[in-house]
Amino acid sequence: MITNPTPQRALRGHLPRRPTPRLATTGEHHARLAGRLTSRDRWLARMLHEHRVLTTHQITELAFPSLRAANHRLLDLFKWRVVDRFQPFITTGTAPMHYVLDIAGAVALAYEDGLDPKQTGYRHADAIGIAHSLQLAHTVGINGFFSSLVALSRRPGARGRLTTWWSERRCGRLFGDIVRPDAYGRWHEDRHQIEFFLEYDFGTEDLTTLARKLHRYENLAVATAITTPVLVWLPTTRRETTARHALTTVLAELDHAVHVPVATTSANLSVTHPAAARWLPLSNPTQHPTGRLALVDLAHLWPYTGAPTPIKPPNARPAPVELAPPAPLPPAPTTDHFRR
Repeated sequence: MITNPTPQRALRGHLPRRPTPRLATTGEHHARLAGRLTSRDRWLARMLHEHRVLTTHQITELAFPSLRAANHRLLDLFKWRVVDRFQPFITTGTAPMHYVLDIAGAVALAYEDGLDPKQTGYRHADAIGIAHSLQLAHTVGINGFFSSLVALSRRPGARGRLTTWWSERRCGRLFGDIVRPDAYGRWHEDRHQIEFFLEYDFGTEDLTTLARKLHRYENLAVATAITTPVLVWLPTTRRETTARHALTTVLAELDHAVHVPVATTSANLSVTHPAAARWLPLSNPTQHPTGRLALVDLAHLWPYTGAPTPIKPPNARPAPVELAPPAPLPPAPTTDHFRR
């Protein structure tokens, strides 16, 4: 007979113990963090500030050798309030854990850049609020596009490298009221490089509205005297076919169509990563090779002409002081990455 049963409350799982929001901003807490945060931890915090939300799988692609290693370190960062996390509801299966920047991480980044934390405009409610945003899946999709390129860059003997990755918010601040691309990137491979704006279609936007964005990209090209290709990612080949018809119609209306090179692809192709031979240029078949091209092959069609020039929007409101953008690839591995 069991005479001393274990109380029910002792059988319950326990959430990791975390400091309160107030304690997470104290000097005492940050003094402890100074001896715990590695260069990769700080880089990851900056990535979350820049790109808002990353899944466990994306974080593993970006900076860790395995999913187990990523989960192990992310648990520590969660306990220290460097990152916060949530798990969206889905009707089938289980969604991956999603991570955002937390209070201690934001304060550490501000001090790292010599700023008052209040100047950065960070609010924890806004950061975690993306869990309820209708744009969550869209943002995760964009970030997955670039995390795949980073994973490709990190492979041993990789020939290509992602050197620039700007978020939608950064693009909006830089290019003002002319155009708001979903992201901007630059890819180097075999001594060639291609810069591009990404339009990530999730299947919810009217294709006519998507196509008419080419007018804005033309205005940007004229304003900056720089030709920047536009890559359009679509969910299915069927939608891609319809989108290409709409894009071709609008492209024919442009006065400077040559300054708006466009290529499309769809997510359901058999190739895996965005740098593979999946891009179909939107152009006259007599001018360019037929068939789908790799990302680096587009650089042969559209030579690199320099980074786009920031455009200051008219009557813009004063923005919060901006943190320095992170490099797309994590810092070189050192022994401190494996410290507890």
